[in-house]
Amino acid sequence: MVTHNRRQLLHECLQAVLGQTRRPNDVLVVDNASTDGTGEMLAREFPHVEVLALPDNQGGAGGFHEGMRRGLERGSGWLWVMDDDTIPEPAALERLLTAPERLDGLPEPVLLASRIVWTDGRIHPLNPPGLLLRDMDLMVRASVQGLLPLRWSTFPSTLIKREALERYGLPLKHFWIWSDDIEFTARVLRDEVGYVVCDSIAHHKTATAYPPWEGGDRFYYAVRNGIYILRGNALRREEKPQHVFTVLRQTVRYLRLNRLSPHSLRIVLRATRDGLTGPGS
Repeated sequence: MVTHNRRQLLHECLQAVLGQTRRPNDVLVVDNASTDGTGEMLAREFPHVEVLALPDNQGGAGGFHEGMRRGLERGSGWLWVMDDDTIPEPAALERLLTAPERLDGLPEPVLLASRIVWTDGRIHPLNPPGLLLRDMDLMVRASVQGLLPLRWSTFPSTLIKREALERYGLPLKHFWIWSDDIEFTARVLRDEVGYVVCDSIAHHKTATAYPPWEGGDRFYYAVRNGIYILRGNALRREEKPQHVFTVLRQTVRYLRLNRLSPHSLRIVLRATRDGLTGPGS
């Protein structure tokens, strides 16, 4: 799990992870240079948990990149990833791990995701799964087993097979925040299979559940990273027009919300420039 200055939520997350009906073999916390006493809390209350303390804050993308790289080095067969504000229910991991037992002829997955809910119990507005709607036969067959085929997913409570990382690489550090998980999982699932495991549930305890266009200056990353995804190979050619439409629609909502202020226009223009000229995906 990746953390930055959320000591109390991390404590709750770790208690939930260590209290699973099927406990993980090892637990790794990637500390993105926290300054709130996170390191001291971990050493005092979770001495058997491995901590990868990064020298500076590398964003969520950098944290997941380094954490998964460490998991590969340790020889892990499956990596269960999440944010520090993700609280999995006690059977969440067990149900992810046993999901392949109910495939009944369905394709083998390289990625399995929990159902992510917010504090009010509904599907978290920031973590709706991207379902594989183009294959309705697979969707119907899988749904009978309590599984939903994925096209992409977000990181809270996602189980990733080692072979997927070896074939398709790690999350991209330069995304920093936002959409790094969508780019990574879309890249993996372009030619592979993944499922939402509907009875594996995790609570994503974000303080709010605002859409990207309500994110203030951080909307820069939504536009820049959206363009990075468009330039990369995570999406099929026929999927890219819909992606363009999504980025444009979010941008219009952001500009309208901010009444076309000069500052909001500068955010969008800078993000567009950087998305077109930066390293992409």
